[in-house]
Amino acid sequence: MKKTFKTAIGMMSGTSLDGIDACLLKIYDDFHFEVIDSHSLKYPEDVRKKLLKLANNKGTTKDICNMDFVVGHLFAQCANELIKKSKLKKEEIDFISSHGQTIWHTPKPVKTADIKTRSSLQIGNISVISELTGITTIGDFRSKDIAANGQGAPLVPFADELIFKKETPRAIQNIGGIGNVTVLSKNCETFAFDTGPGNMLIDYFVQKLFQKPFDKDGEIALKGKVDEKWLSFLLKEKYYLKKPPKSTGRELFNEDYAKRIYKHAPKDKNSIITTLTALTAKTIYDAYTKYIFPNTEIKEIVLGGGGAYNKAIIKFLNQYFGNNIKIKTHSDFKINDKLKEAIAFAILGFCTLEKKTNNLPTCTGAQKRVIMGIVSYT
Repeated sequence: MKKTFKTAIGMMSGTSLDGIDACLLKIYDDFHFEVIDSHSLKYPEDVRKKLLKLANNKGTTKDICNMDFVVGHLFAQCANELIKKSKLKKEEIDFISSHGQTIWHTPKPVKTADIKTRSSLQIGNISVISELTGITTIGDFRSKDIAANGQGAPLVPFADELIFKKETPRAIQNIGGIGNVTVLSKNCETFAFDTGPGNMLIDYFVQKLFQKPFDKDGEIALKGKVDEKWLSFLLKEKYYLKKPPKSTGRELFNEDYAKRIYKHAPKDKNSIITTLTALTAKTIYDAYTKYIFPNTEIKEIVLGGGGAYNKAIIKFLNQYFGNNIKIKTHSDFKINDKLKEAIAFAILGFCTLEKKTNNLPTCTGAQKRVIMGIVSYT
């Protein structure tokens, strides 16, 4: 009897650069999935510092070359630890699907000589992963979409559509380092875009001013007040006025950007964090008002990512959206939001092996549907 599912490991590391999340799951032919186990691996501090340097455009080609293989080793380590934890044999796992670690993303075309193109770079060499695990590994998903004149992002909406369906008009709002939304409704084609900074700027200033990795539960933000003058200044960023499809990351909201806006910041440290937290919520609300509500009604917002645990962000979202829209979390759908993106890339990898298209041009801006992903066989 033919096996109707594949056993896979999906792996993801986001713009927060804190480490790797891996999920072991069964994926069936109809895209139904069952989570078996999961594992996370924090980046060693020296690795995180080097990645942060690269993501802020301050590394060298030597650093990029070296870190591609270092991160590949760490992804392989994370996968091997997950396999050991699950007590499965490697022979039982059909493939690993890795997003890798983004160190640079250029969504706007750049002209060099007569060639005008977008670009994006994810490191974490898949040949290293496949060799050190002994399992076929898929990666480099964004390149094919960019080759088809897309932005190579966002890619998770493909899985969002399969997981959440379209019966209820809802927005799947991830708040990681960057905020991004997937719009699901029977009234329109699925579309998605990056709303702006999620935790990225908040994290930078919490680390700088409070020597803490992040604002746990929004505790710092809840102590301060919104500086309306500074918030108005921050909202003048041109990215917020761009129409979707659009994507962004540390190429814009980086350390240099943080230093520039700090010159206009209020003196009170708590209020800096409060205002930046309000910025995350306000840019989400403004994006919905400008680019979602004219296309479809939204009955609920499903929050994911680290921002879903930030009480101050949720407070501001409720304040801006009012009582008309229910704000839920992935846990309401029995999905661990920490694993959602790892699950999404497992689904994308499943499509790669099955030779099925796995991008959504309405989300990325690509000219056509393509099969994304490169395979390193064992």
